[in-house]
Amino acid sequence: MISQFVKGFANCFRIEELRRKILFTIAIIAVYRIGCYVPTPGINGAALNEFFQRMNTNTGGGNVFGIMNMFSGGALGKMTIFSLGVMPYISSSIIMQLLTAVIPSLEKLSKEGQAGYKKINQFTRYGTVGLGAIQSFFIALWLESPSTFGGLQIVNDPGWGFRLTTMVTLTTGTLFLMWLGERIQERGVGNGTSLIITSGIIASAPTALHYLRLLLSPAGGGGSQLQPMALVLMVFFLITVILGVTLISQGQRRIPVQYARRTVGTQTYGGQGTFIPLKVDTAGIIAIIFAQSIILFPATIASFVPNGKLQHFASWLSRGHWAYYSIYAVLIMFFCYFYTAIVFNPVDVADNLKKHGGFVPGIRPGKETADYLDYVLTRITLVGSGFICFIAVMPDMIMAWFKVPYLVASFFGGTGVLITVGVMLDTMKQIESHLQMHHYEGFMKTGRLRGRTS
Repeated sequence: MISQFVKGFANCFRIEELRRKILFTIAIIAVYRIGCYVPTPGINGAALNEFFQRMNTNTGGGNVFGIMNMFSGGALGKMTIFSLGVMPYISSSIIMQLLTAVIPSLEKLSKEGQAGYKKINQFTRYGTVGLGAIQSFFIALWLESPSTFGGLQIVNDPGWGFRLTTMVTLTTGTLFLMWLGERIQERGVGNGTSLIITSGIIASAPTALHYLRLLLSPAGGGGSQLQPMALVLMVFFLITVILGVTLISQGQRRIPVQYARRTVGTQTYGGQGTFIPLKVDTAGIIAIIFAQSIILFPATIASFVPNGKLQHFASWLSRGHWAYYSIYAVLIMFFCYFYTAIVFNPVDVADNLKKHGGFVPGIRPGKETADYLDYVLTRITLVGSGFICFIAVMPDMIMAWFKVPYLVASFFGGTGVLITVGVMLDTMKQIESHLQMHHYEGFMKTGRLRGRTS
């Protein structure tokens, strides 16, 4: 299995077009990682670093800033030009998809093909500018308040000059990341925005390993804080999560379809059987990214307001509070069903089957077929969304059981692992399609990564 994977990886660089796409993607990610170290003007970097070190020591990165810092690839902790990451773009995409589903004019526009897609994408970019400006303004207010930093002076010269500079810098950084993601989508291996998020999550792995090494080192009393058996169990959880995410991502319910025979002149058409692949987790990582961005947005705004005016509200959306887990689970399940409804319409599928003489054995064509597809899809989506909810709260379970910081717990399960595995699987599917199109062996000797032909 490993040798086949290595062989498939080597084959990637034998195809000039694919090699160019891979190298271009790596170059774009390198640009992103370099930008994560370019500081925002007017920030006292030493004082900010001291504050985040204190916070990580106390919470292990489990608060709203630690989560945002993970999604931004560590840029927020250094307050660099990419501190907002791509979350404003994702939030704007969510808003546009919701509006498209409820506003008839936008729904009509979405069905106009490439021209409609470009128009909606333009609206999404405008929304990204607005959300980025709002978030960066509250970040500037938060940075100017020494009381929120334990008396540390983070901003060298506070005032409207600093606020406007921060708004322009961070919003432009988000737009630049959005542009980088589009370039990966067009000229790279695809999954542009997802790959940027994944690279940021992977970049936090060395810090998590550093915390883990400290936990395994002998403490003042002589023994380590984390026992070797606990580490073995955590590794077991990590392997189980990776296998579970892979199985759920690749899992399908195949609905059999039969086409009636029809004769046109001397030619006979139809009669063959096929199937409709209904994925258990149609939304993939989209649902959890959408849910994470939505639940972080109000908590972020509340936390950035100085003098603690909205801290009570922010505490409701903090890890450890029942409201956080309840809202988070509801958002994940909602976006699983919402995204599934967008990409798969049972009525349209049933109508297309009826037009081409296809039918599901035992089910009448038309409305009954649509109802049956909706019935099956609703139930398998429930399983997929339930699994994603479990993975999302898994770091908190690991924190409670093994008494480790959130950053270490998230490395062995949770949103980061789910996003990383999902994006890697999608990227491997696209690369394998290129390999097999040029008659090269892919990453698997037998079978194939599902999803390319569904």
